[in-house]
This record gives sequence, structure tokens and C-alpha cells, in this order.
Amino acid sequence: MDSTTLILVALGGLIIGFIVAKIMEKGRASKTISNAKKEANAILKEANLEGENVKKDKILQAKEKFLELKAEHEKVIINKDKKIAEAEKRTRDKESQVSNELAKNRKLNEQLDRKIKDVAHREEFFNKKQEELDKLHSNQVQQLEVISGLSAEDAKSQLMESLKETAKTDAMAYLQTTLEEAKLTAQQEARKIVINTIQRIGTEEAVENCVSVFNLESDDVKGRIIGREGRNIRAIEAATGVEIIVDDTPEAIILSCFDSVRREIARLSLHKLVTDGRIHPARIEEIVRKTEKQIEQEIVEIGKRTVIDLGIHGLHPELIKAVGRMKYRSSYGQNLLQHSREVAKLCGVMAAELGLNPKLAKRAGLLHDIGKVPNTEAEVETPHAILGMQWAEKYGEKPDVCNAIGAHHDEIKMKTLISPIIQVCDAISGARPGARRQVLDSYIQRLKDLEEIAFAFNGVQKAYAIQAGRELRVIVESEKVSDDKAAQLSFEISQKIQTDMTYPGQVKVTVIRETRSVNVAK
Repeated sequence: MDSTTLILVALGGLIIGFIVAKIMEKGRASKTISNAKKEANAILKEANLEGENVKKDKILQAKEKFLELKAEHEKVIINKDKKIAEAEKRTRDKESQVSNELAKNRKLNEQLDRKIKDVAHREEFFNKKQEELDKLHSNQVQQLEVISGLSAEDAKSQLMESLKETAKTDAMAYLQTTLEEAKLTAQQEARKIVINTIQRIGTEEAVENCVSVFNLESDDVKGRIIGREGRNIRAIEAATGVEIIVDDTPEAIILSCFDSVRREIARLSLHKLVTDGRIHPARIEEIVRKTEKQIEQEIVEIGKRTVIDLGIHGLHPELIKAVGRMKYRSSYGQNLLQHSREVAKLCGVMAAELGLNPKLAKRAGLLHDIGKVPNTEAEVETPHAILGMQWAEKYGEKPDVCNAIGAHHDEIKMKTLISPIIQVCDAISGARPGARRQVLDSYIQRLKDLEEIAFAFNGVQKAYAIQAGRELRVIVESEKVSDDKAAQLSFEISQKIQTDMTYPGQVKVTVIRETRSVNVAK
């Protein structure tokens, strides 16, 4: 076969193979299309099923939402109906109440009208009676004029003349009695006037012993101590009974009080408050209470140191405490503890010179004035020598010591040789030049008397004499004393001071009533 034939055969085979491939490809394509249609139909069926399910779910959700909204709406309607019913009930109650009030008012008006008519009838009746009485009186006067032969004016003149003569006689007798009494009491009154005059010019001594100066680092602290509208300074004064004077003195505040214990408590409390920096009424009361406890401990320590220094042993703790309290008291301007120590030393020396027991004499000398530091207001009325003797007997001191304490001002009879020694040494200590100031002690006693007068009234909780005795500040219990009673109490205390005391100038009585409610959150 030639090449041409081969080429033709190859071309024919290629054409036949191409045709066969096309036919096979067409068959595969038809199968693919049919498969795709089947899948498409399956997908459509599935999509339709899912759509139906979603539709059903949405319909169910819509129904549930509708039911919820319907239930809420019904609740709102029920609540509104309930409120409307309650409002209608209140309205009916108000209407019934108003009708009742109107009925009561009508009854009251009727009663008032009846009373007005009754009063009018009574007034008319009384007017008639008054006219009858006037007629009877004029008739009686006319009859008396006829009987006496004098007119009413002449009788009145004669009566006045006789009364004048009687009044002149009584006045002359009263004047004579008054003059005689004045002659008898002239010297006493003159002494009283002189003492009052001395008291009025005794400022330097009083200030020297009744004032403490509290130094500050800067004047900025003064504002914090005063507080907003002065509430802090008022809280300090109420808690301690000390008058706080804030003036132009640079970097200093003055504490004024006749009681040195109060001054010391106020001074230490201010020091703690300024150091701490927190200054407000609640903190002030807390610090003052802590300071009072601290002062009590210091009093005990002072008493212990004193008895140890003097070599006195076996003293009762209450007597030791009384000795410590003497540091904060003065006798005629002389510190009571220093005076008692001095008397004890003098008694020891004098007893040794006389061949007596110096320790016993020293013990009596230290305790001779413990009655000047009483624990309660009731004990103030007892003379200090008798009170000191009673304490010594109560706390187991020997009879010689008790007698020496009670007899050093001749209140009782001296029974031992130690008693005159105590009396003499007490006079020696007090008679030293410059040791005592009589005027200052009278001034302090006057302030104590002011406070005691206030404590004599019911409901008084605290009383402080301030402003050098020109003001008495009284704090009362709010449960026992009302606002109206507080004004009455202030008047009664001022009247009591006028009648029972002698003082220069005037005394202002201020009654403070405070209500305080306290609860604790746990």
C-alpha cells in the first residue's frame, strides 16, 4: 500500500474516533444533566420541607407571643380595675367621713347657738342684778349719811386723816427698829462691802490661779479648734466645763476655770486633738472621756509617789487617791498637796523634837486636809476636818491620826499630843508670807456655791460656773426638763442666787437642754 492510502486510512480512523468520542461525551453529559436535575429536585423538596417547618415555628412563636401579650394586657387591666375600685372605696370613705364631720359640725353649731342664747340670758339677768345692787348700795349710803350726819365725802376725809396718823406712827416705829438693827449690823455690813470691793479688784490673783495658756504651733489651728459656727469650741466647753477664750494673742488659747482638774483635762484633751488633727464634736467627747481616765490614773500615781517620798506605808488606796487629788486643789491660793507635804515634814520634825512618833505625826500631817477634796456634792456641806476624820476612820487609820485630823480646827476635842502638833504646823505652813490668798479662796468658794445651787434643782445634769462667776451654765436632762420647764428653771435658779448669795455685779444663768439619739449599726 502506498503512503497516500495509509494517510487516508489514518484520517478516517481519526474521524471515526472523534465521532465515537463525541457520541460518548454526549452520553456522559446527558447522564450528568439527569443527575443534576435529580439533585436539584431533591434540594428543592428539602428546601420546601424546611420552609414548611420554619413557617410552622414562626406561626407557633407568633401565637405564644400573642398569648403573652394578651396575659400582660389582662394583668394591666386587672390592676387598673383594682386601683379604680380602691379609689372608689377611698372616695366613699371620704364622703362618709365628710358627712359625719358635717353632722358633727351641725350639732356643734346647734350647741353653740344654745350656749350663746344661754349666755345672753345670763348677761341680761346679771345686768338686772347689778342694777338692783347699785340701787341698794345708793340707798345704804343715803341711810348711813342720815344716821351719821355726815356726807360720804366727809366720812372718807375723816377716815383718811385717821389712817394717816396711824401710818405715821407705824412708820416711825419701823424706822426706829430699822435704825437700831442698822447700828448693830453696821460693822458687819461694812466688812462685807470691803470684802466685795477687794474681790472686784482681785483679778490678777484669780487669773493667775484659774487660767491656763495652751500654746499652738500656728494661728491656723485656732480656726479648726473653733469649728464651723463655733460647734467644736462649744462641744469642748460642754464636755469639760472650762471656758475657752480665743483672742488676738498669737499662737495661744486661754483656758479659764476655777477647778484645776477640769483645766488640766481640757488642756490635755486639746493637745491630743491638735496632735491627732481630727477635731469634731464626737471625737472631742471621746478624747475628753479618755483624758478623764488618764487623769484618774495620774492622780493615783501622784498619791503613790507622795507617800513613798514621805516614807508613809500601809495607806489605804482610797486615801492615796485623795492625796493625789490634792495636787489639783488649792487652799487660799496655796496648792493643797504642797501644803500637806510641808505640814507632814514639819510634823515629823516637831514630833521628833518632842520625843513622839514622827512617822505617825507625818501620817496625820499628810492627811489633815483630805476633807477638802470631797467625792460628792453632798460631802461639801460637811466641814473638811470632820469629813477627813470620817474618811480616816472608814479606811482603818489609828485613833490618834483620826483625832488629829478632826481636831486641827477645834471642831472636836483634842485627845492626843499629835493633835496640837498638826494644828500648829498647819498654821505655820499657812502663815508663811505669800503662802495664801484669802480673796482667791473666797472667789473659788463663790463659784462652787453657784454650782451647788444649780445642783439643788431636779433634772440638772451638769453645772459650770464660767466667766469668773458672771455666768452659770446649767445642762439639764432632756427627759426630765422640757423647753418650757427650762425657762422656768433658769428663772428659779437666778432667784435662788439673788436670795442666797452675795456677789458683785450680776450672774447670767444659761440653761441648756439637748436631745441626743444614738444607735449602733452592727
